[in-house]
Amino acid sequence: MEKDKKVEETTNLFVRYKDEINKAYERAVREALRKHKAEGNSVVTSRDGKVVIIQPSDIDV
Repeated sequence: MEKDKKVEETTNLFVRYKDEINKAYERAVREALRKHKAEGNSVVTSRDGKVVIIQPSDIDV
């Protein structure tokens, strides 16, 4: 993340740093999925508005 970016009062920081935030979020999700799979734990998520349990063998990392 660039530390020298000037922050304008009218600019939302989440909008200004959206790319960095999205990359960090995706990294965190990948790492959590990797850990769940390695430890043999299921993951609960939603698909098409329904709760779905993904078994460790079905987790794509």
